[in-house]
Amino acid sequence: MAAALQSLDALLAARTVWSAGRGTRCADIGQPTGHAALDAALPGGGWPPRALTELLLPAEGVGEISLLFPALSRITAAGGRVVLVAPPCIPYAPAWQAAGVRLDALDVVEASPTDALWAFEQCLRSGACAAVLGWPETSDARLMRRLQVAADSGDCHAFALRDRRHAANPSPAALRLEYLPDVQAWQVRKCRGGQVPSHPVRLAS
Repeated sequence: MAAALQSLDALLAARTVWSAGRGTRCADIGQPTGHAALDAALPGGGWPPRALTELLLPAEGVGEISLLFPALSRITAAGGRVVLVAPPCIPYAPAWQAAGVRLDALDVVEASPTDALWAFEQCLRSGACAAVLGWPETSDARLMRRLQVAADSGDCHAFALRDRRHAANPSPAALRLEYLPDVQAWQVRKCRGGQVPSHPVRLAS
């Protein structure tokens, strides 16, 4: 049985298994980000479904959670569950509630740095979550690939919030955004299914 599971994992990681009932990926419609300028810049008009999105940050607290609030609010309003895996600080519940996120649909998983990546992957694979946020520190592309595969198989939005030093590393993520503090805008570094915009995207305040 263990050998069979390992073989299945290897096939999934190699992307050689086609999942019945799923259409072509280029036709996927994104989850609106809630920011008109960003939606206009992204293929599918929003966060890519069943995929890993990376937010590359110069530091924590540059607006990365606010960037996600509109989509997370919409997801929880529709009955979806949002999970935060080992966040660097305790979420301030009143702020999440004020942003429209249903607190009864929000879970926080506490995990050590060594267990956080495993917990992130398991939440994505579970099929019980609509969106999972994690803060992976690994630079191992193979481990990041597992998160992309898990998001696909679990039909889930995966958001990896990472230090921008990882921008220099290749990534299997469908979408990579880097925050540029000098211009207070987001630069699309990679987007599956479309051209990378040449200019940073400024969000309306």
